[in-house]
Amino acid sequence: MSATLTERPAAAAPRGGAAPKRRTRVFALAEARWAAAATIAFLTALPLQLTDAPAWAWGPLYAIAYVTGGWEPGWAGLRALREKTLDVDLLMIVAAIGAASIGQVMDGALLIVIFATSGALEALATARTQDSVRGLLDLAPTTATRLLDDGGEETVATEDLVVGDTILIRPGERVGADGRVLDGASEIDQATITGEPLPAAKQQGDEVFAGTLNGTGALRVKVERDASDSVIARIVAMVEEASETKAPTQLFIERVEQRYSLGMVFATLAVFLVPLAFGAAVTGSLLRAMTFMIVASPCAVVLATMPPLLSAIANAGRHGVLVKSAVVMERLGQVDAVALDKTGTLTEGTPRITDLLPLTGSGLDEDELLALAGAAEHPSEHPLARAVVDAARRRGLDLPVAEGFASTPGIGVTATVSGAVIAVGAPARLLDGAADAPSTEAEATAAAVAVAVAEELERDGRKVLVIGDGVNDAPALAAAHTGIAMGRAGSDLALETADAVVVRDELATVPTVIALSLAARRLVVQNLVIASVFISGLVVWDLVATLPLPLGVLGHEGSTVIVGLNGLRLLRESAWKRAGATGPRPVQEPARARRSR
Repeated sequence: MSATLTERPAAAAPRGGAAPKRRTRVFALAEARWAAAATIAFLTALPLQLTDAPAWAWGPLYAIAYVTGGWEPGWAGLRALREKTLDVDLLMIVAAIGAASIGQVMDGALLIVIFATSGALEALATARTQDSVRGLLDLAPTTATRLLDDGGEETVATEDLVVGDTILIRPGERVGADGRVLDGASEIDQATITGEPLPAAKQQGDEVFAGTLNGTGALRVKVERDASDSVIARIVAMVEEASETKAPTQLFIERVEQRYSLGMVFATLAVFLVPLAFGAAVTGSLLRAMTFMIVASPCAVVLATMPPLLSAIANAGRHGVLVKSAVVMERLGQVDAVALDKTGTLTEGTPRITDLLPLTGSGLDEDELLALAGAAEHPSEHPLARAVVDAARRRGLDLPVAEGFASTPGIGVTATVSGAVIAVGAPARLLDGAADAPSTEAEATAAAVAVAVAEELERDGRKVLVIGDGVNDAPALAAAHTGIAMGRAGSDLALETADAVVVRDELATVPTVIALSLAARRLVVQNLVIASVFISGLVVWDLVATLPLPLGVLGHEGSTVIVGLNGLRLLRESAWKRAGATGPRPVQEPARARRSR
């Protein structure tokens, strides 16, 4: 089904700040409003009809369901016909109208509601994905402070910045462009780009990225990339490129859809016209053709697939794994290789004090050392400072009041505690250590490499599951066969790009949800067999003999109920426990991959 989206203007962001988060509301989409109207009308009409209310009470409600739920897919199907393409949506609208024409109004309305709801869900998924991609670009501020040659400054749109401009980044502002620090020192929160939880110390010569958040220092930055070539823009481009590719399964389904649609049209026409050529009555031929349309309609096939997958989705959701669609739930069971991000995925992403080592001769025990350090760090908002304070609180220590607090980016803090000057420094500084700075293209290259690895594994025949949490993981999440984001510390783009989200960051749920997917796929196969047997049997009966319409409806609806109930088995708590007990085991790595390392 096709979804039409309209651009929604975003509110202007304050200078140096992030733009408001864009998120499409469900009922902001026309598809969702029409589907809701059709569903309400159907659910209101159904009990009236079942309780033998007069037709004038429920007939208009069914008509409303037909119109509100069917006009959009019907119009889309007509546009497809103009391009010489026939899809199942139009076929189902015709089937619904055909059912109504011979008195089976409820069957037709049910078809309408199913397909209208499907179209609304597709439109919402498309809108949310576009929101997340546009929202990433909104991380970069809309304006920046450009320094002039005469020492003055002016406020300009960030899109007007050119390579070679010098911009001023004040404390608390977001960086307006990719560039290099000319003067000043500060700490930059780069979590929106790298997913790393700790701010990075920046000084003269260091690179900064658009959209990252400046700390307490002021920086003068020379612009080195145009806005269209920034790290954020390149990551967005990679996400969009990966998201637009179609999997072989999707292409296969599209080909089958065309053949099925054409086959159903010709079959229905043949059922109607062939008897006429041998002198059959028009009414009898029409009744047989409409019966054929009803019993051959794919209601049972639709329910054969969706209840098991939706039940698995609901069960996984109760246990902290949000799977975004039935397609994703099905694909999880195909995974045979997993690539995991480290920070925030394999690790907590939050620093924690693990050891206390008072220097010999200091006269301090562990508690005294931690109390002094915690008191000095208490006014600081640095993640390492919070780790020290949290460690002191876990031990129940009383922290003295600190005076004269001062913080130096990249160095540490000093404060006077109980009359003594306490200095707490960054570990690398205290150990006189050094670390290699990332190269100019490090962030974009890391994202590109992640995508390349995922694509290479898939070319080797592997179905790759990527698990990550940062913006830099988003291209790999989009390019992989399936992507899972960690929910607690995950960036907005990672959460939107991923196919599933582990809400509580419990990695142990991943193999369980994969096993649940395998169980759902087994039920899908069972249901498809059941649906195929019923549909083919009823179709043959209608073609070879005379299938009474009530019996045809009974068989059609009976098969629908059977496959629906069978699929709901995965809602039970025991299904999750059974999946956890039979989760997937590691697979043997291909010999070619082992030799290549």
